[in-house]
Amino acid sequence: MLNVQSLPSAEEIALAKLSSQELSAVLKANGDVQNFNVVGKDGETHSVKLPASAVKLMIEVLTQLGQGNSVSITPIHAELTTQEAADMLNMSRPTLIKLLDSGELAHSRTGNRRKVAFVEVMKYKQDLDAKRLSALDELSALDQELNLGY
Repeated sequence: MLNVQSLPSAEEIALAKLSSQELSAVLKANGDVQNFNVVGKDGETHSVKLPASAVKLMIEVLTQLGQGNSVSITPIHAELTTQEAADMLNMSRPTLIKLLDSGELAHSRTGNRRKVAFVEVMKYKQDLDAKRLSALDELSALDQELNLGY
């Protein structure tokens, strides 16, 4: 898992913005492979083929850095600590522990340590977001029905 804790400098932000725009401009709309020429330390040009998905990921990383955000890349198969999972769900660790103990969120135990699969955290987050949107839709419909002007 790659996790850069420091925020990018002003120079890095400017370079990331420019790089993101340049990569976006050359990304093929329909293609599985992108060809790039890279100049190495020795001054030689090397042809590099990258999957389009990797280029899109690079663009997203550069976009986030260009907005001054730090970036964390987590493999899908990764197992997270309870604190990492709580941070991803934007909740306290004790609240996450309650979800684990109630069985709402699947986890595994190694000794006295709980681990939560990244895919389980993302699935729970998507379900939670869907429930929130549904509740907002219901409130919006009720507001319209009652002519509250929202």
